[in-house]
Amino acid sequence: MKSIHRRDFIKTVSTAAAASGFPTIVSGSALGLNGRVAPSNRIVMGCIGVGGQGTFNMKAFMSEPDALVVATCDVDKDHLEKARQTVNERYGNQDCKTYADFRELLARDDIDAVTVCTPDHWHGLISIAAAKAGKDIYCEKPLTNTIAEGRALCDTVQQYGRVLQTGSHERSRPNARYACELVRNGRI
Repeated sequence: MKSIHRRDFIKTVSTAAAASGFPTIVSGSALGLNGRVAPSNRIVMGCIGVGGQGTFNMKAFMSEPDALVVATCDVDKDHLEKARQTVNERYGNQDCKTYADFRELLARDDIDAVTVCTPDHWHGLISIAAAKAGKDIYCEKPLTNTIAEGRALCDTVQQYGRVLQTGSHERSRPNARYACELVRNGRI
């Protein structure tokens, strides 16, 4: 019979105990099991501009399992409060932070991406600041007001290695595409 040393026995038993307890200690959601998204795979978001279109976009992102809205920003206190309530109700907590100044939201290290749904003349400036802050960006149209501002935004996004998407809902809808095909093919 092989002799077992006390130290080896303790090491083996503690390893087995830790392994058997692992599934009960670490939740399935933390591991991304059972159809859930692991926190490390979630895109943590802030929404800048939460009026009509901004709230629509915010709700669309909140419906995605891999997105988590944690902050909203708007100069209109009524829009801001309504958005905060919407986020907190959706997630069942009181964690949504609010900002009147987009720069404060962009300064947060825990936010990966932002939506920009402000009045048009702010789109370019806020998107450039977001890219410089290391955030990916979903910005409503028009993206910028001038060609020079558009070039500056594209250069900044490229320089900082960020992702930028422009909202063009109408052009993405099947009925809009069908109408374009009819016009292009001379039927209208």
